[in-house]
Amino acid sequence: MPAPVPIYALALAALATSAAHAHTPAADSGPTSSGESPVAGQEHVRRCGLGAKFHAGRRAALVAELRKETPNGLVLVRGLPSQRDYERFQQDKTFWYLTGVESPNAVLLMDLASGDEILFLPKPNAMKERWEGEQWDSEDEWIRATTGFREVRPGSELVGLLKERAAAAKVVWISKEPWITLAGCYDLAVPYDRAIERDPLDGRTSRENALQDKLEDTFAFEVRDCAPVLAEMRRVKTPEELAALRRASETGARAMSEAIRSTRAGLTERHLEAVMSFVHRAEGAAGPGYHGIVGCGPNALILHYSQVGRDLRAGEMLLLDYAPEFDHYVSDITRSWPVDGVFTPRMAEIYDAVLASQLAGIAEVRPGRTMADVEKACRRVLSERGMLKLLPHGTCHYVGMEVHDVGENAKPLVPGVVFTVEPGLYDPASGIGVRIEDVVVVTETGCEVISAGVTKDRAELTRLIAEEGILDRWTSGEAPALETVSTTTTPR
Repeated sequence: MPAPVPIYALALAALATSAAHAHTPAADSGPTSSGESPVAGQEHVRRCGLGAKFHAGRRAALVAELRKETPNGLVLVRGLPSQRDYERFQQDKTFWYLTGVESPNAVLLMDLASGDEILFLPKPNAMKERWEGEQWDSEDEWIRATTGFREVRPGSELVGLLKERAAAAKVVWISKEPWITLAGCYDLAVPYDRAIERDPLDGRTSRENALQDKLEDTFAFEVRDCAPVLAEMRRVKTPEELAALRRASETGARAMSEAIRSTRAGLTERHLEAVMSFVHRAEGAAGPGYHGIVGCGPNALILHYSQVGRDLRAGEMLLLDYAPEFDHYVSDITRSWPVDGVFTPRMAEIYDAVLASQLAGIAEVRPGRTMADVEKACRRVLSERGMLKLLPHGTCHYVGMEVHDVGENAKPLVPGVVFTVEPGLYDPASGIGVRIEDVVVVTETGCEVISAGVTKDRAELTRLIAEEGILDRWTSGEAPALETVSTTTTPR
């Protein structure tokens, strides 16, 4: 455990770090200008994801796999349209993975036979730029150098080009993976789309199915799904992806430590979610990887509890599962501790069992093993302690661009695979819920726990709770008291 950080030093350091990185484009993204002046103050918008080389490498890997099945054919991937609300635009994960383009109304078309890669973008819109800032458009010369796409065309030309190439390329590959943005995940998106389609008063098909229908009906293409190929590519992370995952995990760990420091009876669950959200955003996160799960007392027994409104009460256990997203990659961290820092005998018994279970699972992680092997190691410990019946969920899942990431669970682990180890026990009789979750990266000889920056040792947790937290200053008069903050106060 590192030395304690003085209160607010963490926040100030986070702000300094985010300022240093906020306008830094990826090292290999190429020049961001070719004589054309960007919209003032918008230089940071001219950034290609994790770098042009990374995204070009993902496209090349996909093309190589698809050519094994269809040497002739097209690959069509659509980005998301402009949003219908006042949230910041967030790109679909699949489109971003292949292009690095964080801008609406973009389309990627690749020709397997010729190797052509075409990026379609909207035409210039001066009014939109005046209202919203720098927009990626088809006449921006800097886009070619920034993204590596040699051919950039207006989106209005896409349909005509598809008609031209339909005769030679009978097959078009699309991804049937549901579109996903910030805090989204396929395991919720798939059943959501199915429910909408089955709704007798709605009946809309998914965006992906609608695209398939249009390609078949309008152009007579044979449509194939490349989502399984992309899923296996995403299962094994590149160095660039691992760097983003480490940053998300390190920031998530620091935010979790600050939440532990700020835990006090009389606050509410949402205060701790707010503290963590502040640290996430101050350090440069795009936002939450998923909604905060902050459950005190009986709420700790609810696996994906989201209401976060109950008071924190002395003598109760608190379970906090929350982590950020950086550059489209998320972490997933859970810690549990008593609100007042005092472990009762039953709390200690349950906590120690969960920790021993997790450590046994982590010790099992190495190339050649499977997540099922890790699961067995976790369950063996709980079974030996007579507590297995209190574990209602699996103990492992992939992590990447989605918190429950895509990939075939049964495959052997190889270096670069990233997943969680997260046993938990939930005891209705005592109202105690404990889960401990970390993100591990498979290495050549074992694994690296990239979320280890927040303690899970009981004695260290007790010491950390006793330290001063951000909310101690917020409620002590050094900042406005919580009950006196007005939403109608005129900003200063």
